Amino acid sequence: MKQTIKKVGITYDLKQDYINAGFSKEEAAEFDEIGTIDAIDNELIAMGFETERIGNVKMLIAQLQQGERWDMVFNICEGVSGIGREAQVPAVLDVYNIPYVFSDVLVLALTLHKGLTKRVVRDAGVPTPDFYLVETETDIAQVNLPYPLFAKPVAEGTGKGISANSRIKNAEQLKLVCTQLLKEFKQPVLVETFLPGREFTVGIVGNGADCKAVGTMEILFKKKDETNEVYSYNSKSNYHELMDYTVPEKEVALACEQTALNAWKALGCVDGGRVDIRMDSNGIPNFIEVNPLAGLNPIDSDLPILGYKNGWTYSKLMNEIVNSAIKRIQHK
Repeated sequence: MKQTIKKVGITYDLKQDYINAGFSKEEAAEFDEIGTIDAIDNELIAMGFETERIGNVKMLIAQLQQGERWDMVFNICEGVSGIGREAQVPAVLDVYNIPYVFSDVLVLALTLHKGLTKRVVRDAGVPTPDFYLVETETDIAQVNLPYPLFAKPVAEGTGKGISANSRIKNAEQLKLVCTQLLKEFKQPVLVETFLPGREFTVGIVGNGADCKAVGTMEILFKKKDETNEVYSYNSKSNYHELMDYTVPEKEVALACEQTALNAWKALGCVDGGRVDIRMDSNGIPNFIEVNPLAGLNPIDSDLPILGYKNGWTYSKLMNEIVNSAIKRIQHK
């Protein structure tokens, strides 16, 4: 029997709430502006749903304890603490048997950890750079990969912990950067072979055999300068001044999309998100990381931006995501 979905709740972490609580702008970088919540809410209402803004995971728990229920929840909560923070809302909703948009507990817990994600993707035959996981300072000496390398926190998003220093040329720099990241982010550091090729991000909607690419967007720097040519928190925050986003040649886009779709299916991601791709020295697209809770700000987020550049309106993107979730829920 198909479930009728009328009442949709929206779970989210509001950026301003965390800044007011003392978080820095970088610490709150993954949380959402009120404009993003407004845009999502308006689209859901336009689709004919009755909506309710729930808020973060603690607000969700409080409302559930008061007896509140929804036919479906549109979940974009990033979470605040723990390696499985993105999976907290889905875990709570699973306890109450409330379906939700976007990936489940297993996928969100796995994909936040970039090292474990790469192991699954590599096992599925999807190209990805060689890597080593530095969990303590004593692990740094065990890295046995050719330079240059690239280092980043294993479980952060929005370019947090990434800067020009992330591109590593020698053992001295490797030790310095890894030590700093371990101290600052209090989590392992992913060290991988630096790929010299072009950089892309691919938008995906749908599930399993029905998933499809929204399109591919190339990430380009307006000024070619090795000191800033790393897609970091700073470049993402100031993309209007620093970045150019373009649609690549058709054959390049198709190659990137195939790699992205293969990774998406292997990881079990659903409904919508992004896969980041970089080419190696032979021009082969490699999986870098996946974002199964991609930003949905209609102006500043990569997924809507690449959608616009490939002929998708924000409404079309949102409809595809929601319809994918409903189809999945109704076929359970």
